[in-house]
Amino acid sequence: MEQTPATTPKKSNKATIIIALLSIVVIIQSVKIYLDYVDKAEITEQKANVEEDLAGTMQRLKEIQAELDTKIVEIQKLGGDITDLKKAKAEVDAQLRRNVASSSKAIKELKDRLQGYEELLRIKDDELEKLKSVNKELFSENKQLKTQKNVLNDSINRLATKKEELATKVALASQLKAENIAVMAVNNKGKERESPFKNRQLEKLKVEFTLADNKVAPIEGKKILIRVVDENGQVIFDVAKGSGTFMLNNKEEFYTAAQEILFDNTRQKLTFFYEKGSDYPSGNYRIEIYTDGYAMGSAQFSVK
Repeated sequence: MEQTPATTPKKSNKATIIIALLSIVVIIQSVKIYLDYVDKAEITEQKANVEEDLAGTMQRLKEIQAELDTKIVEIQKLGGDITDLKKAKAEVDAQLRRNVASSSKAIKELKDRLQGYEELLRIKDDELEKLKSVNKELFSENKQLKTQKNVLNDSINRLATKKEELATKVALASQLKAENIAVMAVNNKGKERESPFKNRQLEKLKVEFTLADNKVAPIEGKKILIRVVDENGQVIFDVAKGSGTFMLNNKEEFYTAAQEILFDNTRQKLTFFYEKGSDYPSGNYRIEIYTDGYAMGSAQFSVK
């Protein structure tokens, strides 16, 4: 009975040791769980940061793609070289189509490319400014040249107009005029009478006039025409007796008689004889003299 108290402390010490060991295991396990949690949280955070970094890099890549498009259009419009821009654009397009690995190394490589594209864009910005400056100068010079050309064209047009006006004046000034126009009736005995005429006195109609002095008119061959027009506006003509047609105001008209002469500006006197072969109806008549499609003069006579 006296040995029982001696065994109790041994059991108590053993239990204490077991409890201590279990506590240590629990503590170690708890520490491990905590450390695993911390590691997992760090990994998750790192992954989130990498994905965020990748997303930002890809967004910048898209912005550079748009900037490259804009620069290509602007520089091409100004006549600059876009070869390197098109090459960079093709690389960016390919990069955006490609799945980029979510790794720090891949993102770093992509960022390095971005820096290169950004540097290219900066260089092209400078080049674009120079092109704009050159084009502005060219535009200014071109505008000045156009202004000078317009002034020159205006001068040429004014000269052409003056030349035309002068030519018209010369043409008008060079037109021949018939002066001292006399219309006579000649009977079968050769006797001449002035208007008014009787048909028995009018065997032949005689028209005589002088070509006025004209220093402007050239010495050249001329066809002088006369027309005998009745009071109804009808021209007396007979093709068998030398009558014919000519152009007057863009219209074909008949003439009564014609002569071809060499105009030499010596105040030549011309005489026309026209034998109608039948009586003239009573009334008033007009003699019209033409050459080269314009009127030289006119006179009148009447038949009773």
